[in-house]
Amino acid sequence: MPDRALLERTRTIAEALGDAAKRLAGAGVADARREARALWATVAGTTPGDVWLARHGTPAPEIARRFGQAVERRTSGAPFAYAAGRVDFRTLHLKIDERALIPRPETEGLVDLVLRTLRTGHGQRATGGTVADIGTGCGCIALALAVEGDFDRIIAVERARAPAALARENVALARPSVPVEIREGDLLAPLAGERLRAIVSNPPYLTMTEYLDLDPAVRLWEPREALVSGPNGLDATRALLGGAWALLEPGGFVALEIDERRADAAQELAREYGWPRVTVDDDLFGRPRFLLARLEEDA
Repeated sequence: MPDRALLERTRTIAEALGDAAKRLAGAGVADARREARALWATVAGTTPGDVWLARHGTPAPEIARRFGQAVERRTSGAPFAYAAGRVDFRTLHLKIDERALIPRPETEGLVDLVLRTLRTGHGQRATGGTVADIGTGCGCIALALAVEGDFDRIIAVERARAPAALARENVALARPSVPVEIREGDLLAPLAGERLRAIVSNPPYLTMTEYLDLDPAVRLWEPREALVSGPNGLDATRALLGGAWALLEPGGFVALEIDERRADAAQELAREYGWPRVTVDDDLFGRPRFLLARLEEDA
């Protein structure tokens, strides 16, 4: 009997977890029992604690089937998020697979920076307007802004067809009250004629050498085009800083995730393009990670 079928036909959640832990341990996964509970929780949309409390219950057939598939993918070497098919980003529980980069915790700070920048001097958030997310991938930044912000609409731009399709699936899954439009095209090109309050992006920012040095769990699974950006890692950053002027309203801004090793170079690029107000903020680990370039209110 195939291992996956065995997982799907176990009588209790505990039995399924036990079988999965044995397979994960055999594949070299550290703390296999804990990982099995985490996989079940992610697939079922619950918490590991709730999984443990319900361990003597009979699993729903669909959850057991998806858990079996997740274990199979994880033992083949897939990163946890790809194996589970789901990823948490701020308040969102999104679909994820090899079509798009796995969202990192650091990127949640980019959303924080945008929302914080839009607050007025009295601490209230300015409302309305349109924000664009460039290189949206699975749509995590665009959807987080749609759910947590007070905008009229969000435009999410993606160069490749496959991640754009995934982003549309996540829009349908999240069902934000603010319209989120997915446009296909390279960087700022699909935004011609728009007037935006902000342009946000987690663009590719590695060199090929840095990419080749990545952990195999990243290099062999996640899309290279979402990670590498020219000989010095700055091609996408340069294009965004150079082209955003024509699209922003007075007082508008560009917020970019950047590589900590090139924070000074990215800041210098912004100044070369004439941005009057440029700052770099740290991520949750204290590393220079986010570049904010703003226009004056009377620009």
